[in-house]
Amino acid sequence: MAALPPGTRLLHIGPHKTGTTAIQGALFAAKERLPEHRVEFPADSRHPMGAVLAACARPGMMGDAKPQAKQWTRLLERVRATGDRTAVVSSEFFADADDDGTIARIVTELGGPERVHVLVTLRPLAKIMPSQWQQYVQNGLRMGYEDWLEHMLRKPPYDKPNPSFWHRHRHDRLVERWVRAVGAERLTVVVVDDRDRDGLMRTFERLLGLPERLLQPVPDAANRSLSLAETEMLRHLNVEFRAHELPEELYSRLIRHGAVMHMKNVCALTPDDVRISTPDWAVEAAARLGGEMAERIAATGVRVVGDAALLSAVPKGSDGREPARAARLSPQAAAQALYGALAAVAATPPPKPPKQVPKTEAPRPRSVHQTSSKELIRVLGYRCLKRLGRR
Repeated sequence: MAALPPGTRLLHIGPHKTGTTAIQGALFAAKERLPEHRVEFPADSRHPMGAVLAACARPGMMGDAKPQAKQWTRLLERVRATGDRTAVVSSEFFADADDDGTIARIVTELGGPERVHVLVTLRPLAKIMPSQWQQYVQNGLRMGYEDWLEHMLRKPPYDKPNPSFWHRHRHDRLVERWVRAVGAERLTVVVVDDRDRDGLMRTFERLLGLPERLLQPVPDAANRSLSLAETEMLRHLNVEFRAHELPEELYSRLIRHGAVMHMKNVCALTPDDVRISTPDWAVEAAARLGGEMAERIAATGVRVVGDAALLSAVPKGSDGREPARAARLSPQAAAQALYGALAAVAATPPPKPPKQVPKTEAPRPRSVHQTSSKELIRVLGYRCLKRLGRR
């Protein structure tokens, strides 16, 4: 596989759960060494998610700040500054671009179809589905896994509760959308083989003309999958959160970036943790669909690197489900999740002193639901700090 011509803008569009985080981490870690090989990683972070969400006109994660157009503009400026060197931009959120018009605009802003080369990484659907479900739970989903599978695979129009799933993971249509923007000769599909852990790194090195082994995996505990018990704990918390109509900003700060992030960073999965497993009927349905998608991708004429038969393979004998075991959340994981939420509250700056109001204009008492999210977070942080100070 020959390296891409100098000056190419290599656009890695994912989709989700296909090795994107590993590649982004490796490229960012090698950022200072890439220019000597006439390659640039122009993003100022491992994953320029905000910039890409703004480019695709998509909202951010639940409770996060709204992506700003200036983030995408800043990334474009860095890409243009690379001149005749190869620039690589990687984000699985490019797969969320809604329509042909949005995709065409992104390609044009990056230099046009004559300079952009699109890279799509694929894994079998049966391996994507459990990872994608628990990721949706981390963004507020309240539906259990098998019920979610029923909706995704058996209940037309297959777009509830997560319409983004098939927009991302109907891989044949994803490839067709981007082929319409850049042409088949400027799109490469890489089928990821999980048995070859370094295979994706080596493919990127060849495409970018880099020395072998320059890209190395970077450990990232925050990106690990949740166990079944951890996901179920979070899912039930989502139910309570929605039932009490709490502000989404609280969810972002206290749950996703507080409890969940701290738990994942501190608690590694052990052999005793029950993984999320997929029932046979769903594995077989995903394999059939994978075969159909592989055929349609081949018909587009794009270059396919790797074994496309993996997309329709069914594990021999069974789907690899673990023997039935009770999914139990370890006390350590529960404690670390609780601590993460408390630490997020404690890190919130104390509220500003209230303005003096004449007695005749004394404010009426307000309930939690009548208080703005920002003020509520400040009050919680202030109270937590005050109690810690007394202790």
